[in-house]
Amino acid sequence: MKLFNRIVVLLSLFIVSYSSQANDNFVNVVAKNKLSVVGIGIHTPTSRPQNILRGTGFVIGDGTYVVTNAHVLPDMLDESLRQEMAVFIGSGKEANVRKAEIVITSSLYDLAVLKLSGSPLPAMTLAADEFYPDGSYIAFTGFPIGAVLGLYPVTHRGIIASLTPTVIPAPSAGQLSLKMLKSMRNPYLIYQLDATAYPGNSGSAMYDMKTGQVVAIINKVFVQETKEAVISKPSGITYAIPVKYLRKILREQKINL
Repeated sequence: MKLFNRIVVLLSLFIVSYSSQANDNFVNVVAKNKLSVVGIGIHTPTSRPQNILRGTGFVIGDGTYVVTNAHVLPDMLDESLRQEMAVFIGSGKEANVRKAEIVITSSLYDLAVLKLSGSPLPAMTLAADEFYPDGSYIAFTGFPIGAVLGLYPVTHRGIIASLTPTVIPAPSAGQLSLKMLKSMRNPYLIYQLDATAYPGNSGSAMYDMKTGQVVAIINKVFVQETKEAVISKPSGITYAIPVKYLRKILREQKINL
């Protein structure tokens, strides 16, 4: 009996030690990746507010390329107001604005790549193209409801729940849009997560909790009722675009990282 109790104690100490090490490692991963997380939006020097945050992005490659969702980009910029595409760096009141040029947009994969002006920033590392299996632990850091809460990076974690086609069936044929019909002809696989993303998280890097490597890009949330209800009644179902499709559009534009 004494031997059994000693074994139980040793196992308990081992589990506590292992959990502590894993948590310390994740803390370090988050701290490092936060340096590469940026806000995406519009800078209007002639208006108030001057800066409008539309979503999240993250830095890759040589430190001058930023990835986000295509739907985060503005439809157009008002030249009469001297509006510019902008990347917001830092957090809170210490954030600063960098000009950015759009170099790639993909409506099919809802991805965009920007070229950042100025000195390079710390970059995140892309994971391999192979799909991660269901149950893999992941996290993402971005600016949920950033337009209201400001530029304060927030980290969520969860697991990959499923690898699923992009097409989400409409209740009836009359509700099929042209974009949905195109997607049905050329579906691709995306990750479904059990972690909850919010407006503002679009474009966030979804990364491996152990290595910090980018596995996918947060794309959208399943809406149960209305867009307004996403905050008060989140579905808990989030989708992310695998990094292999980001690599594909980079290759097509001959951008070598």
